[in-house]
Amino acid sequence: MSQPKVLFVLTSHNKMGNTGKPTGWYLPEFAHPYDVLAPDTQITIASPAGGEAPLDPSSIDKSDKVSANFLDTKEALWKNTEKLSSFVGRAKEFDAIFYVGGHGPMFDLANDETSHQVIREFWESGKVVSAVCHGPAALAYAKLSDGSYLIHGAPVTGFSNDEEDAVGLSSVMPFMLEDALNKNSGGHFQKADAAWGEKIVVAKDGRLITGQNPASATGVGKAIHEALSKK
Repeated sequence: MSQPKVLFVLTSHNKMGNTGKPTGWYLPEFAHPYDVLAPDTQITIASPAGGEAPLDPSSIDKSDKVSANFLDTKEALWKNTEKLSSFVGRAKEFDAIFYVGGHGPMFDLANDETSHQVIREFWESGKVVSAVCHGPAALAYAKLSDGSYLIHGAPVTGFSNDEEDAVGLSSVMPFMLEDALNKNSGGHFQKADAAWGEKIVVAKDGRLITGQNPASATGVGKAIHEALSKK
């Protein structure tokens, strides 16, 4: 039996608003789900611009062995991403799509019409749609063919307002992710009891999977793996 195929999507955005500070995708939120899924799935990496997707330098933590090993051995994955637009009309070739976090998605993927089209096609083809931390920014405004929000009526999570305040970046964000997810889901945002706690939410018959923060990255990978094992 052929392995399930998962499309990982990284941000192409590398500047934190108008601060001049770098941003991008967050290392453990790519490394940990990849580590869980790679042995049993075929993974393809895309980004809006294609080519090298910017790694947020602040996310490098050498004490995290999974992330450190990924950083040292898997550089080609983010240096040579495929252009996301090349996956329009190809949902049938995959079993799941996963949006990696980092602050970058708040600035590009949140309102990327091509990304929204790919999400819609994956969802309406019966595929798993998933994201972690700020990755759910890509899902927050995505709409289905009937004009409804993908997340409407579904429990969902992502980086919380408390966590954004804690890292001092709320004033830099184009919107607050928790607020957008809560509004467009119809008031169904969920979060861990305390900031930085692990929270994974599986909804809509197991096909909509979101994680709150870096601590949730492994759990999201496991939830995707479980969903694919049931297909």
